[in-house]
Amino acid sequence: MNKKRDDVRNIAIVAHVDHGKTTLVDALLKQSGIFRANQVVKDRVMDSNDIERERGITILSKNTAVYYRDIKINIVDTPGHADFGGEVERVLKMVNGVVLLVDAFEGPMPQTKFVLKKALELNLPVIVCINKIDRPEARPNEVIDEVLDLFIDLGANEDQLECPFIFASAKEEMATLDINTPKENMKDLFETIVNYIPAPEGDEEEPLQVLISTIDYNEYVGRIGIGKIERGTISLNQEAIIVNHEEKDKVKKVKITKIYEFEGLDRVEVEKARVGSIIAVTGVEGIHIGDTICDISTPEPLPFVKISEPTMSMTFSVNNSPFAGQEGNFVTSRHLRNRLFKELQTNVSLRVEETDSTDAFKVSGRGELHLSVLIETMRREGYEFQVSKPQVLFKEINGKKHEPIESVIIDVPQEFIGTVIEKLGKRKGELVHMTESNGGYARLIFSIPARGLIGYRSEFMTDTKGNGILNTEFDGYEPYKGDIPSRSMGSLISFETGETAAYGLYSAQDRGILFVEPGTKVYEGMVVGSNPKGNDIEVNVCRKKQQSNVRASGSDEALRLSPPKIMSLEEALEFIEEDELIEVTPTSLRIRKRILDSTKRYKSKKNK
Repeated sequence: MNKKRDDVRNIAIVAHVDHGKTTLVDALLKQSGIFRANQVVKDRVMDSNDIERERGITILSKNTAVYYRDIKINIVDTPGHADFGGEVERVLKMVNGVVLLVDAFEGPMPQTKFVLKKALELNLPVIVCINKIDRPEARPNEVIDEVLDLFIDLGANEDQLECPFIFASAKEEMATLDINTPKENMKDLFETIVNYIPAPEGDEEEPLQVLISTIDYNEYVGRIGIGKIERGTISLNQEAIIVNHEEKDKVKKVKITKIYEFEGLDRVEVEKARVGSIIAVTGVEGIHIGDTICDISTPEPLPFVKISEPTMSMTFSVNNSPFAGQEGNFVTSRHLRNRLFKELQTNVSLRVEETDSTDAFKVSGRGELHLSVLIETMRREGYEFQVSKPQVLFKEINGKKHEPIESVIIDVPQEFIGTVIEKLGKRKGELVHMTESNGGYARLIFSIPARGLIGYRSEFMTDTKGNGILNTEFDGYEPYKGDIPSRSMGSLISFETGETAAYGLYSAQDRGILFVEPGTKVYEGMVVGSNPKGNDIEVNVCRKKQQSNVRASGSDEALRLSPPKIMSLEEALEFIEEDELIEVTPTSLRIRKRILDSTKRYKSKKNK
């Protein structure tokens, strides 16, 4: 019979990018006594990789556990970004409730909405935690109303609307049920979790079932499956069987060689674990997300969330520029292939396909951010390669071409409304809804083809002088909306291989905006700037001033060079055209033409 395990609670923390989720987990860890008194704890312990720390986003869901009284609270961190939506739904399968974290100034944001909708559909109870109430511009009471409106919009039932509200400042490590009586600690939040989130239920005596929701990978032990024990008990060296709800013919006998539970930020080996626990198992070859580990006698797979489909693809290829192999450690097609296929082990929404060329691979993902994070990660690991312009994946539905549509939510000061509407209109965006708030801000909601957004983010930042906030979520497929005019910029192309000189750059800067400074190594066919007139121009940026009998070549009047525009990876992806590539190395990002030789380039253009 089903028993409750009162000594365990499984919760997911859901929040928008930057609303303080990871800081909140830090505070819970510190107050649950997981760390020793003298242990130095770095901030935001949950964001383990550098990119997550720099961008302030959580990409992979992670597990941690804290103790309150004698109750173990397993906390699963969920990604706040819609590009990582595949992660979110699977995580929610492991928990019995959700803590929704909302910024006391910004209020509920689009990405919170995405995850919250999933939680309400699965009928999970929600605790709302209004964070950053110590911000000078905090407006907690209005935010409560906005959260309740959001619940109603998402079709929450009456029980879900009766949810508890907690007011917190994760930075100050305090939480309180009553905003007028501040507390010194997080006790109110701990109490609410223990009292409001149901304990996991299940029968310990029944045959084992563990649904694998996340996969981790480690050089020493290979794949690590993480999931919740839905029923039964798992023990060391137990014989088990892997089955999958979708793949009926998958049946694999395995032996459980190691079991781990989570304590604080560590995985601790255990000999057995009971129903309701979140565990990690190793030594189980060929385990995938969505598999169920069952008792040998009763192979009954559990149903599983479908993984979100990719909407965008790029070609990753071996670097073949004149500077190939100078900066990276891993440069061959074998390196590139192994790394991309290894990524598939843990990155579920990703697809990698071989192409006609052994040096190039088609990589498809959930959006621009999903793919750029992979490029950035590989680059930091010492890989060197080239990527093409992102392409949207079209679908054939009833004989008609359909394309992915994104819902875009934009918050901007009112003076920029006109510019935003005009720019998105050109990109086939339709304004669905607009509300103005008394703070001089407006919220605009557009429906727009995914390809219309490629290249828009940096333009949006310039148009709104850095004051706008732009969020997107995938909204399904709709019939093709027609052509969108591409960038109006042309490229300034280096005419020869060499090192840039101030004199050459000085004469080239009249043609447009430069991307390089003096003393940069360039090669023929490399893009060194953009030309606002829209056509490609070859420039000689390596030209030095000739010495004459009047003056020495060095005693030039100080040439005034405008500062170059140094492109970030996203900006470069947005800038490039079909006939261009980005050369990615651990130390440089260079934009180049596919065909470097100017005569061949001219001929191929003519033949088109």
